Amino acid sequence: MQKRTVFRLAAGTVAAGAATFAYASLVERNMFTLRRFDVPVLATDAEPLRILHLSDLHMTPDQRRKQRWVASLAATDPDLVVVTGDNLAHPEGVPGVLRALQPLLDVPGAFVFGSNDYRGPVWKNPLSYVLPEREYVQGVDLPTEDLREVLVGAGWADLNNARTTIKAGGRTVELVGVDDPHVERDDYASVSGPTSEHADLSIGLTHSPEPPLLDEMAADGFQLLLAGHTHGGQVCVPFYGALTTNCDLPLSMAKGLHRWPGSDSWLHVSAGVGTHPTAPIRFACRPEATLLTLIPR
Repeated sequence: MQKRTVFRLAAGTVAAGAATFAYASLVERNMFTLRRFDVPVLATDAEPLRILHLSDLHMTPDQRRKQRWVASLAATDPDLVVVTGDNLAHPEGVPGVLRALQPLLDVPGAFVFGSNDYRGPVWKNPLSYVLPEREYVQGVDLPTEDLREVLVGAGWADLNNARTTIKAGGRTVELVGVDDPHVERDDYASVSGPTSEHADLSIGLTHSPEPPLLDEMAADGFQLLLAGHTHGGQVCVPFYGALTTNCDLPLSMAKGLHRWPGSDSWLHVSAGVGTHPTAPIRFACRPEATLLTLIPR
C-alpha cells in the first residue's frame, strides 16, 4: 500500500510538472499584456504625455502573433516610443522586428541595444541564471547594423552611449542612453552631466538596469529611467515573484514602476515581450509592453 501511495504521488508530481510546463510554453508566453502606469514627473500645469515602452522582443522570423500584437500597440496613440534592447533572436530577425514596429515608426522614438542585438542565442541551463557566478556565452553575429539603419532611418534616436534632445507631444525631451552594461558596452562617462533646465522632461535608457548606472543617471537629474533585460524574472513564484533579475537589481524591482532609492527619479523595468529562444516559457510573468502616462507632480 505504501509503495502504491508513493507511486501515485510521484506520478501526480510528474503530471503536474508536465501540465505547468505546457501552460508556460504554449499558453502564458503568448498572453501578451499591455500594462499601464501613471508617472508623476511633469510640471504642475503640464498636459499628460504618453510613452510606449517596449523591450526584449527576442524576435525570430516566424513569430507572427507577436509581431501583430506589437504592431497593434499603435492604437494606444503614444507621444513617444522607447525600445530598451534585445530586439533580435535570429540572424533573419530584422524583417520581423520591422513588421512589429512599422506602425510605430511615424511616432518620435528612441532606442538602445542589448547583448542579444549583437550576438545570437545559445543553449543555456536555465538554472544558471540563479547562480552568482557563471560564464557568459554568446552565439553567432546578428545583423545589428541593419536594425540600427532601419530605426535611425525612421528618425528614431540611437542612444547607445549618446545624448540628445527631441520633440515629443509638443514637449522638449532630453534623452540619454548607454549600450548594454550587461556585456560592458556602456560608457556613461562620455555622455553624463546634469540635465538641461530648458527640457520639459529628462529620460535615461539602458537595457540592463545596473544599480551603479541608475544611481549616476538619477544623480544627473534624469526623472524617468527605463530598462528591460530582467524579463520580470520570466519564471516566477506565485505570490512571491521573481527568483532572479539576471543583474544586480533587487528582486523586488524585477518589473514595474518604482521610485529609485535615494533620488527623485522613477524607474520602470519592462518584463519584456519575448523570451530567449532556448527557454521559451513564462510562468506567473506574462509578456508585456507598457504605456506610461506622464502626469504633473
